[in-house]
Amino acid sequence: MSSKKVSSNQIKRRDFVKNSIAASSIFIVPRHVLGGVGYTSPSDQLGLAAIGAGGKGSSDIRNASVGGRERVVALCDVDSSGGNGISRSTKKFVDAKFYDNFKKMLDKQKDIDAVTISTPDHTHAAAAVYAMERGIHVYVQKPLTHNIYEARLLTEMARDKKIVSQMGNQGASNPDQLQIQKWIEDNRIGKISKVEVWTNRPVWPQGGKMPSPDATAKPDSFNWDQWLGPAPQSDFIPEMHPFNWRGWWNFGTGALGDMGCHLIDIPFKALGLKYPTDVECSVGSVYEKMWTANYFPEGCPPSSAVSLHFEATAKNDTPLQMTWSDGGIKPFHPELLPADVPIEANGVLMIGEKGVITCDAYGSDPKMYLKGEPVIIPERVKIDEPEFGHQRQWVDACKAGFNSSEHQSLTSSFDYSGPLTETVLMGNIAIRSYMLKEGTERRPQFVGRKKLLWDGEAMKIKNLEAANQFVGRDYRKGWELT
Repeated sequence: MSSKKVSSNQIKRRDFVKNSIAASSIFIVPRHVLGGVGYTSPSDQLGLAAIGAGGKGSSDIRNASVGGRERVVALCDVDSSGGNGISRSTKKFVDAKFYDNFKKMLDKQKDIDAVTISTPDHTHAAAAVYAMERGIHVYVQKPLTHNIYEARLLTEMARDKKIVSQMGNQGASNPDQLQIQKWIEDNRIGKISKVEVWTNRPVWPQGGKMPSPDATAKPDSFNWDQWLGPAPQSDFIPEMHPFNWRGWWNFGTGALGDMGCHLIDIPFKALGLKYPTDVECSVGSVYEKMWTANYFPEGCPPSSAVSLHFEATAKNDTPLQMTWSDGGIKPFHPELLPADVPIEANGVLMIGEKGVITCDAYGSDPKMYLKGEPVIIPERVKIDEPEFGHQRQWVDACKAGFNSSEHQSLTSSFDYSGPLTETVLMGNIAIRSYMLKEGTERRPQFVGRKKLLWDGEAMKIKNLEAANQFVGRDYRKGWELT
């Protein structure tokens, strides 16, 4: 039977979190009162808008409104039918004007101070750039962007334009992560040379042939041109909306993009990581013919395993290997993890000289296993806010202003989440490069099936030029990023 240990230090940290939440109700002068670009609202409420009002977008804008404390003035979604949860937003925010084109919304409405962006991955950057150019603060769902170039662009742009930003990996605000960070700071498990991260995704169709377009199937209520965004021109593809776009490289970022920013966030922050030095991968194959694996490079594979290496940091004085696996492939038990402890569907293992730290998705349920000691389970800190107050904290920072203490205390502003997203998307460069081939159909040469060496500052693969095409993308006319 497990024993439970709670230190006085942990109790102090718990009280600090509770007191911080209570303090969030104190009135903060809204940013528009201070003047500047985008400060147009005449009230003491923030003028909020949503780009993507259904699905995850419905909870993002609802949480950002803080129970009606802030004013939702506009909603935008490419689907005007009200389906896919969009009606939840329109019924809740009845005074908000509805648009199916975010550019028209941001140009027409001058009372928007901040916007939540909860669209498919490939349009995150386009919407965020358009908003930031107009001095509008941005909350962008994970992964921050579709590719590394876009992540770097948004990170630098938010800093240059003095934008308050937050990525939607809400687990970053989970107080359970504070306990993990405290264990690392106190050197409880010693030097950490290996981290294993995994997920049960994909839980959507992936690994097969790209569905065929069918222009006749497009509903009149669906703005396909806006949904397509920067992706190559195509007629309507029925199977993409509202969720299955995740498995296709033109639109999504696969299992790694879906869950990586939730899971890799935990060791990335606790160990003070930045850019990896190299990446290598292996992917699962499907055989519909004898001796010939299916070849669908336009789509993500059914499963993958990725290895990343990082240099020593101030928080972990030893080089580190991080492994990622998806498609239901889980890591094996390390030596100090008891045999009867289950490996859950999603999780993180941080393996040190003296012990192992585990947690579930979003950094929840942390445990520490030390040699010769019972499992250490900290007391949970209860947060009576949706998604750990992640959206509310961003709204408070928007009202306090750029570089305020509220802004600096955000757990996933672009200064942090940009490099995190770049690291996550490094894995996708390896996965996409794995399918690069030269030669003939009879004798193909898969040139990307090797360790790729990465120059993080320059955003460049050093030993395979063909892989660099995946650092960015080609943009459809009218959707280029400045």
